[in-house]
Amino acid sequence: MIYEIGETAGKVWQVLNDNGESTLAKVKKQVGASTEVLHQAIGWLAREDKLNISKKGSSVKFSVK
Repeated sequence: MIYEIGETAGKVWQVLNDNGESTLAKVKKQVGASTEVLHQAIGWLAREDKLNISKKGSSVKFSVK
């Protein structure tokens, strides 16, 4: 499972790097991971300080640092 989370974190980073700021729903669609693994991958990247996270109204957006 840890391998899957790490691999998904890499995919998330690549999607955000290639496409810029995005919502979790859009990233999920492009990465194709389960919600659980996607949330863990986002947490991994956030813990490593590789993401910018911003909230605008009820929308949360992610981008790479």
